[in-house]
Amino acid sequence: MMERVQMFEPTVRNMKVLYIPQGFDAIDEGVIGALQQSVRECVVGSPANMLQEASQHRPDLVLVMNGLHVFPPDHLEQVNGIRGLGIRTAVWFVDDPYFTEDTTSICQHYDVVFTHEEAAVPFYTAHGAGRVVYMPLAVNPGMFQPRRTGPQHQYDICFIGTGFWNRIALFDELAPFLADKKVFIAGSQWNRLKRFDIMGQFIHEGWIDPGATVDYYNGAKIVINVHRTCENGEDNRNTHHLQGHSINPRTYEISACGTMQITDARNDLPRYYRPGYDIETFTTAAELQRKIKYYLHHEEERRALAWRGLLTTLNQHTFTRRIAQLLEHV
Repeated sequence: MMERVQMFEPTVRNMKVLYIPQGFDAIDEGVIGALQQSVRECVVGSPANMLQEASQHRPDLVLVMNGLHVFPPDHLEQVNGIRGLGIRTAVWFVDDPYFTEDTTSICQHYDVVFTHEEAAVPFYTAHGAGRVVYMPLAVNPGMFQPRRTGPQHQYDICFIGTGFWNRIALFDELAPFLADKKVFIAGSQWNRLKRFDIMGQFIHEGWIDPGATVDYYNGAKIVINVHRTCENGEDNRNTHHLQGHSINPRTYEISACGTMQITDARNDLPRYYRPGYDIETFTTAAELQRKIKYYLHHEEERRALAWRGLLTTLNQHTFTRRIAQLLEHV
């Protein structure tokens, strides 16, 4: 299957780019690697000193990842200062639509706004952004890739992520079905489960780094993907109640490991994968349970679907390809 991957060599642009990471290694490392292949020079800066670094390096473009969480209070003042130097700026929002309380003001300060959420394009335009472009996420195949794993990473079913309330409700409903399966669930806030009496044995509380995540994805027969709820509240700052239609980075990462994925169906999923061919979907806990049971008993079908997902991902959804598309817009 790997021999069928279509190698992509980006055109190297005569540009110098200052990239400001946010600290998501799974995303930042993929973007940095893709930029290094795609532009004359890529300099990696820091959220705290982006204005100083832009003044020092004089790039053609400053590309900021997300502009949230780890960015200092004077973040937007620094962006204004960079633009005052005559340097073009762009931000790529990859947490949409979960922080609209913050991103509605951030979007007004950049020359170009990229968002991985298609529904956010008219939203940011209406809130004063000069230019908004839909740019879906992708995967770093240097990190997420097929590999052999030991018994300690091998499970029937795997889920890695925070226990947001919609995920808690789903796994509470699945608990009796999962009780006799080999299950691995990792992340924070899973103590919210009502059926912790059943599910507690499967929970590994805390952060799982990307390297270990790749091992668990590869070792699982089925990885479940559940997008977080868009509701405003303790888990989100979506005060504008923007609804999400686009797929999360986990969709690409799971498939890049050559593992079968069953995901809740987002509206634009069919633009990137073919449900029933290279990915599986569900809308209810009953449907998810039925499909888990089926694929655990149909090994060849499960493997074939997983490998088709791998091929689709590596041929269409790598950061090298996505950065080439992004640079077209700047």
